[in-house]
Amino acid sequence: MKNIGMIVAVEIGSVTKRYGESLKSGLCGGFPVMTYSVNGDLLHVLHTGAGQLAAAAGTQALISELGCGLIVNFGVVGGLTPEMTIAKTCIVEKVVHYDFDGGSYSGLPRGHYLGEPSAFVSPSPELLQKALSICPELTPVVCASADKFVEGEENKSALHEEFGAHICEMEAAAIVYTCRRNKVPSMLIKAVSDGITGGFEEFAREVDRVSDLCLELTEQIISEL
Repeated sequence: MKNIGMIVAVEIGSVTKRYGESLKSGLCGGFPVMTYSVNGDLLHVLHTGAGQLAAAAGTQALISELGCGLIVNFGVVGGLTPEMTIAKTCIVEKVVHYDFDGGSYSGLPRGHYLGEPSAFVSPSPELLQKALSICPELTPVVCASADKFVEGEENKSALHEEFGAHICEMEAAAIVYTCRRNKVPSMLIKAVSDGITGGFEEFAREVDRVSDLCLELTEQIISEL
């Protein structure tokens, strides 16, 4: 039986719709958490809301308070290239925290933390390969992550040009960095809710449908790990 922590930002409706009443619920690190039995595994779903600080705190709480040995994040993202169309399913291969900027103090490019070999950090490569073997339709992607909702083709294209990123969202960097520090494996499954020319209206129209699809795919992968 795996003891899995799941960080959920804004897609909590998909969780309650799919799993119904939890075995137990409460608080973990000050965040609402619901525990389910899914395919014989314990799944602790922690609802952080959007943003890096909440995602980092929630990830640490799942590890420290509930002893989760695997952290999973599913959710909707913005597409940064024409190939990232609505409902395109992805697995994060690398992530960059693109609004971190040490400027002249660090002398490093935007997104590059002092002491790190690169601006990019990776979730668990072994889990990525296992997930791709289970669901070969997934596309490995570079994720640009920051506390910003990105709208408009010009802004999205600029992120792709600077970082080679395919998608953008608001929690991945915090989750991966925190898991890396704790030496806990992580896996991030994403689906596109708004394409390169889209913005909030497209997101609002597609978020529920795409989120449901992403959770279904994530559950399939977890069950076969």
